[in-house]
Amino acid sequence: MTTTVAGPKRPSAVTGRHLARATATRQRRSARIKLWAGGVCTALVAVPVALAGVLPLPDPDAQDLSRRRLAPFGDGHLFGTDQLGRDLLSRLLHGGQVSLSVGILAVLVSGLIGIVAGSAAGYFGGWIDTVVSRFLEAQLALPLLMMLLLVVALFGPSVTVITCVIAVAQWPEVARLTRSLVLVEREKPYVAAARLLGLRGWSVLARHVVPNIVRPASLVVLLLLAQAVLLESALSFLGAGPQRPFATWGRIIADGQDYITTSWWLVTLPGIVIAVLVVGVNLLGDGLRDRVRTKKGV
Repeated sequence: MTTTVAGPKRPSAVTGRHLARATATRQRRSARIKLWAGGVCTALVAVPVALAGVLPLPDPDAQDLSRRRLAPFGDGHLFGTDQLGRDLLSRLLHGGQVSLSVGILAVLVSGLIGIVAGSAAGYFGGWIDTVVSRFLEAQLALPLLMMLLLVVALFGPSVTVITCVIAVAQWPEVARLTRSLVLVEREKPYVAAARLLGLRGWSVLARHVVPNIVRPASLVVLLLLAQAVLLESALSFLGAGPQRPFATWGRIIADGQDYITTSWWLVTLPGIVIAVLVVGVNLLGDGLRDRVRTKKGV
């Protein structure tokens, strides 16, 4: 019986370092694609909306019943006209200013509340953590849209109320992430060194801990912008959003739903605009998050 003796193994040309580089390269490429696609989609909606006041557009509230429900790309109306003869593109861009303003203000307020509450709960613990956690659990247990409709019914559908309601509805997402980040940061050596130097708890939290967690927390705030726009559009569609003369995206869709079988553009085009913005913001947020993770892994 012949016995073969295996020779020494030859080292592989592909090392762990090569594999790590390949993975990082794919992640960086994926992050760049998401950033590029998200930036383009977001700019396609956000830039015209921001410039609606200076673009040569008809009055969004000017009615002309002789030109009602004109199809897109016809008779000088790129997106056509609605059931009252108003230019649909002009209404979408001017209405987008209201929807985006509500969404941006709401995520800024919710981000501020979430970062402050989550930082305090994660750093100090004790009764502060207990109170914040119970508020988080109570709010997350409630149906979101039903809660928003109830608050709007109690206080009225003004722009200020809608902004505050969406902000209060979204702060738990930021607070949960901030709390988990602060729990990690407070155990690091620089926090212990700051305490040894005589800094008090709030000073350590505000001057050293929060600056290290504000970047990943701000990425969540960016992702919440898409949710805020969808919530505002849903409230407007149900008649609980900002009232007339504000032409929000949800209200435009609600006004055109009776003509969906004969004038498809009254509902389809506003829906496409909302979808492009939401997809763009989500891709932008995912790309920034992947880019941060890739840099940390290098």
